[in-house]
Amino acid sequence: MQQRDTQPILIVEDSEDDFEATMRAFKRTNLRNSIRWAASGQEALDMLASMAPKPGLILLDLNMPGLDGRKTLQAIKSNDGWRKIPVVILTTSDDERDIEGCYALGANTYVQKPVDLDGLFAAIQRLKEYWFEIAILPLED
Repeated sequence: MQQRDTQPILIVEDSEDDFEATMRAFKRTNLRNSIRWAASGQEALDMLASMAPKPGLILLDLNMPGLDGRKTLQAIKSNDGWRKIPVVILTTSDDERDIEGCYALGANTYVQKPVDLDGLFAAIQRLKEYWFEIAILPLED
């Protein structure tokens, strides 16, 4: 088993319904990695500070109360210990300013959340195939 099979996925999402739907989608893909949930940006940063091993991938929602996804992304990518962790923005926004801004802050991928469950399942399947079967991720130091 490779290290990337044991690295958790951190989902940063304020909507419990969206988190549960994403969990169901990942289960359907037979993903081996454990999944951790942070319901806010601040909770995600607190988890990252103490999480071992560090996540192999972070799925980050943009529009959350408090510390939103943009500020959370900025904090992750400006931290030497976290900046190599791939961050996928998974959000309902298709606003060009959000897309440009997230890539400028260091997002690895920007995905618009599909509105229906079948679309979400298909998107998560492709994310899993890309990030865990095709891409080579950096191992933890």
